Amino acid sequence: MSFDRRTRMEQMRSAGRARDRRNRVVAIGLSAVVVAGLLGFGSYMLLEKSEAKEKTGESQAQDAKQTEQEKKKLAAEPIADEKTWDAQKLTREHVTTGVEYAMAPPVGGNHHPAWLNCDGVVYEKAVPDVNAVHALEHGAVWVTYNGKASGSDVEALASRVRSTPYSLMSPYEGQAGSLMLSAWGKQVTVDGADDPRVARFFAKYVQGAQTPEPGAPCTGGIDG
Repeated sequence: MSFDRRTRMEQMRSAGRARDRRNRVVAIGLSAVVVAGLLGFGSYMLLEKSEAKEKTGESQAQDAKQTEQEKKKLAAEPIADEKTWDAQKLTREHVTTGVEYAMAPPVGGNHHPAWLNCDGVVYEKAVPDVNAVHALEHGAVWVTYNGKASGSDVEALASRVRSTPYSLMSPYEGQAGSLMLSAWGKQVTVDGADDPRVARFFAKYVQGAQTPEPGAPCTGGIDG
């Protein structure tokens, strides 16, 4: 009987060891499957992100190209009732005294050495002509309005200016029209913010061909 008990116990221990080995093999196999799955999923996600990023880059490039084409199309369209002064004949001396300009707002002439910051800046108060003219020399478009302009038009134009580098906006009570746009040697009175001449003027004259100093900064100057 003692022999039989030892035999059975040995058999049970052997069976237990075999069961443990099987369990370890199964666990290792399952771990390998999980790891392989995770690696595969990770590779899939990386590939998806890479493809999405590539598509986003292509989309952005296409949008930029389309925007540039639209800008060129707008710039080529005529601007009705636009006033023009010979850009080459407008004086460009730096002065520290006041300047009497022949038009209001001025579109060129002698001006202060410091330009008005014009990187999409909306000024709540009137700004000095002599500094604003220097900003026009750098290729900025200056949007001005008087007390007759509607609040909705003013806000809509302000939103455009804030999103447009090389532009600025300020009130100007001495002007003839309620809403006016000026660039170096160019000026137009518009009927409202939705007047199609607004988009044409911006497309044509923000850093346009009329700019005496293309590429000159619109930051690093003064704030009114």
